[in-house]
Amino acid sequence: MADQVTLLDFWPSMFGMRCRVALAEKGVEYEYKEEDLWSKSELLLQMNPVHKKIPVLVHNGKPVCESLVIVEYIDETWSDKAPLLPSDPYERARARFWADFIDKKFYNLGMKVTMTKGEEQEAAKKEFIQSLKLLESELGDEPFFGGKKFGFLDVSFIGFFCRFHTYEMCGNFSIEAECPKLIAWGKRCMEKESVSKSLPDPQKVYGFVLELKKAMGIE
Repeated sequence: MADQVTLLDFWPSMFGMRCRVALAEKGVEYEYKEEDLWSKSELLLQMNPVHKKIPVLVHNGKPVCESLVIVEYIDETWSDKAPLLPSDPYERARARFWADFIDKKFYNLGMKVTMTKGEEQEAAKKEFIQSLKLLESELGDEPFFGGKKFGFLDVSFIGFFCRFHTYEMCGNFSIEAECPKLIAWGKRCMEKESVSKSLPDPQKVYGFVLELKKAMGIE
């Protein structure tokens, strides 16, 4: 019997984008179910009763939650094509360390850059740029975080790349001026069909964020 694979997701989610890219890299056919986060479906609540969040991968009726866990599950389940995690234990640990760094830093800082003003925004912007530079140092002169091949850490961060335009517009700064290698990395990733077809247009994301700010009374 063929695998039944469903992804419960929300189109602007950087975390959902990870799962979409990983599935595309592996060539896995799946059903995409868009969730309304303001009116969550019974299926989402049933499949992720603990956090009640997207993304959730449902594989033959069994739910897998949390985006990095999902990406590792995809890598292990469909292991015959496009390995994402390094084969070397040390390199695997290093990739997981930086993926954890991404999760701990960029979502919350990005929200502050986007949604706040004045001193709070300036402080967030400063830490955001410092964190980007740290991540850029891990990239070094390689084409991808996985070295010559697109891998786990690239998948972990690429969803944030399509938010760069939003961060720049809301925070009034240039990421390319601060981290040119990171921008070149993002453009290189976008040349891959698995990435370009899985990520939304940055302008559309910016429009969504502006609507969200307006709805929240943040001008």
